[in-house]
Amino acid sequence: MSRPVKLLSVGALTLDTILRVDTLPAHQGKFIASDAVQIASGMAASAACAARRLGAAVSLWASAGDDSVGDQLVAGIEAEGVDCSFVRRVDGTRSALASILVDAHGERIIVPFYDRRAQTDPEALPADLSAFDAVLVDVRWPGAAALALSAARAAGSPAILDADTAPLDVLKRLLPLASHIVASEPAARIVCGQALDPETACADLASRTDAFVAVTGGAAGSWWFDRSAGFVRHVAAPRIKAVDTLAAGDVFHGAFAVGLAEAMPVEQALRFASAAAALKCLRFGGRLGAPDRAETLAMMATHWPDGPKA
Repeated sequence: MSRPVKLLSVGALTLDTILRVDTLPAHQGKFIASDAVQIASGMAASAACAARRLGAAVSLWASAGDDSVGDQLVAGIEAEGVDCSFVRRVDGTRSALASILVDAHGERIIVPFYDRRAQTDPEALPADLSAFDAVLVDVRWPGAAALALSAARAAGSPAILDADTAPLDVLKRLLPLASHIVASEPAARIVCGQALDPETACADLASRTDAFVAVTGGAAGSWWFDRSAGFVRHVAAPRIKAVDTLAAGDVFHGAFAVGLAEAMPVEQALRFASAAAALKCLRFGGRLGAPDRAETLAMMATHWPDGPKA
C-alpha cells in the first residue's frame, strides 16, 4: 500500500510482571524465578504493539490511573511507536497491574488487578474513527469497546472484537456490534453455554450473528465460518516448541486486524495472524516476542508455500 494502514486498538493497558519458573505452583510456598521482565502490556496494548511491528500506524485508546504506573505504561507503549494520545488518565485511580508466571512449557498463570473506577464508560469517542482502516477492541473496557465498534461499523471499517473470557452480559453487549468476532474457546463456550469443541462452537456462534466468526484454539489452530460455503473451515497453526504463550492471542488479534485493514482475504489474514502468534511463542517476555513483518511473511512462506503473498 502507498501508506501504512491506520489501526485503533481499544481496551486493556496493564503493567505486567512476568516471572519464568520451571513448573507452575501447585501449592503455597516460595518459588525462585529463572528470568523476569516488567513491561507495559494488556490485551489491547499488546495487540497495538504487535500491529505496529507488522507495519501499521497504531493508536491506543485505553484508561489508566493518574499514578506513576500510568506514566510508566504510556512511556512503555510509546517506545514501541504506538500513539498514546488517546489514553485517558482518571484522577484518583490506580493503573492496572498483572503478575504472571510462565513455566518451561510456555503455559502461564495470570493474576490481574483492575481499578474499576478507571474503567468507567467514556462519554465520547476520542477521535473521528473514519480516519482508521480498522478498529480492534477487547472486552476489558466495555463502554469504550461498544462506542468504537459502533462507530467503526458506521464508517464501513472492520469492527473487530477480541472476544475473550468475560462476563456473559459483556459478551452479549459487544457481540452484536462487531463486524468480525475472533473468540477464544472459553469465550465461545460462555456464549454458547456448552462444552463444545472449537469447530462446533464456531458454527454455533456464527448462527447467533451476521458477523464474521472465528474461534482460536492455540496450537490446534483456528476455525472460521465460511458463510458462502455454509460450513466451518480450519487454519492449522505452525508447529513450534513454545517457550512463552503469554500475549500470543493479543499478537494474533493485532496481526489479524492488520490483515483486514490491508484487505487481505480472510483466510490469508488468519494465516498471517497464526504465523505472528507462533513466532511470539518462541520468545519469553510476553508481547516483547512479537515478530516484525519480514519474519511473519517468512513463517507464512514456510508453512503455506502455495498460498498468496501478503
